[in-house]
Amino acid sequence: MKPAHLANALFVLALVFLVFSGGIAVSLFKVWPYPIFANAYQAAQSELAQSRTAASPLKTDLWRSARFSARGTTVADTAKMQPGYTLYTSGDASVARLIDAQGHVLHKWQRPFSQIWDDSAAVKNPQADDFIYMRRARLLPNGHLLAVYISANDTPWGYGLVELDADSNVVWKYLSQVHHDLDLTNDGRIVTLTHAFNDKPLAGFDFVPTPYLEDFLVTLSPDGKELSKVSITKMLAQSPYATVLRRAMPWFANFDALHVNTVDWLSAADAKALGFGKAGDVLLMLRNINLLILVDPDTKRIVWGTRGDWLDPHDPQVLANGHILIFDNLGEMAPNNPSRVYEFDPKDDRITWSYTGPAKAPLASPIRSTAERLANGNTLITESDGGRLLEVTPDKALVWEYINPIRAGKNDHMIPVVSGARRIDPATLDPAFRATLSAAEDKARQSKAPQ
Repeated sequence: MKPAHLANALFVLALVFLVFSGGIAVSLFKVWPYPIFANAYQAAQSELAQSRTAASPLKTDLWRSARFSARGTTVADTAKMQPGYTLYTSGDASVARLIDAQGHVLHKWQRPFSQIWDDSAAVKNPQADDFIYMRRARLLPNGHLLAVYISANDTPWGYGLVELDADSNVVWKYLSQVHHDLDLTNDGRIVTLTHAFNDKPLAGFDFVPTPYLEDFLVTLSPDGKELSKVSITKMLAQSPYATVLRRAMPWFANFDALHVNTVDWLSAADAKALGFGKAGDVLLMLRNINLLILVDPDTKRIVWGTRGDWLDPHDPQVLANGHILIFDNLGEMAPNNPSRVYEFDPKDDRITWSYTGPAKAPLASPIRSTAERLANGNTLITESDGGRLLEVTPDKALVWEYINPIRAGKNDHMIPVVSGARRIDPATLDPAFRATLSAAEDKARQSKAPQ
C-alpha cells in the first residue's frame, strides 16, 4: 500500500473510532445531542407500535380472543345480588353503558373523540376514533357522565377528561393528557391523573432515560377547571420511597417508570378507618414498580407506602373496616389463572380475603381490571381481558355474571375488553333521570333478550 493510501486509511479509521467513542460518551453521559436522538428514538418506537396495529383496532389490546360463547347475563341471583344498575365501559367504542341485572341496556353515553378534540388539546394528532375509548366513567346524579378518554395506539395515551350530559352532548372538556382513572371529592371536585413526556433529566436519577413519562396528580373544579397539579414522579424521587424506583424500575418500560393507574380520594371516614392519613389524601397505585402510596396533595409529600404480595395491580380501594381491596393482575401465578382479587390489612399486609374466579373459568387479566366492595358485602369484579363482570358474595358464591355481548372478527372470535364497572344505586340519582331509567327498565322487561 502506498504511503498516501495508508495515511488516508488510518485517517478514516481514526475518524470512525472518534465517532464511535463519541457515540458511546453521548449515550453514557447523556450529553448533547443525546436528547435529540432519544426523542427521535421514542417517536420512532411509537410510530412502529402504531404501524403494527393501524390496520385494525382488533390488533390492539382493546380486543381479545373470546373465551366464552355466552353473551350478556349468564348468572343472576337477584336475591343475593346488590340491587342497582351497573355502569361499564368497553373497548369497542368511546361508550359507557348502564345495564340492569338481566343485561338490558337502559342508557348509554357515546361521543367519538373526533367530535371533542380541538386545537387546545395536548394531543395534537389524535388517533382514529376506532383506537380511542373511555377508560373510566363516573355517573353523576343528574345523568351526566364524566369520562376519561385514552388511546390504545399512542404514547402518551392519555387524551382527556370530558363531561357529557344524558344525551351525550359535551358540557365541558379538559384536554390535558388525562389517563386511567378519576375520583370525586365530597364537594364535587375531580381528582385525576395526567402524564407528559419530560426531556429534562430527573434530578438524582440519571438511570431514568429522557424523555420519560412524568405522572401528575391533578384536581379539577366541578366544571373542569384545573385547580392544582402535582408531579407524582418528583414527589416519589424526593421521598424515602425513591429506593423502590432505584431498585425496581422495569427494564421493559423504563421511560414509563411509574405507570400510575389508580387514584382514590380519602374521605374523613376512609382516613379514620385506615388509622393513618387524613381526609383529602389520595391513594395511588404505581403499577410498574408495584408500589402503593398515600400522598398529601397540599404538602406534596408521600405519607405512607407499601409493596404487597401483588404483581402489576390495579384499583386499590379503602374499605369501611380499614382494609384495602385490590385487583392483583399477575400475582396468583397459577396456570391459566394469573389474576385474583384480594383484601389486605395495610397495618401488617395480611391477606384477609381473596378470590381467584370460578373453577371452570378463573380470573385472567394481565392488564386493566377493577374490584368494588358493594354495600351488602359482595364484590363486583371487572375482568377486563375476559370481557367479563362478576359479583361474588363474601363466601365466594357467584351471584351475577355478565359477558360483554359485543363481538367482531372472523366468526365473531374477538371480544372487546371491559375496562371498569360500578354498581349504581338508583336512590343516588335525581328523580328526573331515575324516571327515564325506570321507563327503560319497564320496556326492557317486555323484551326477551338484552339490547
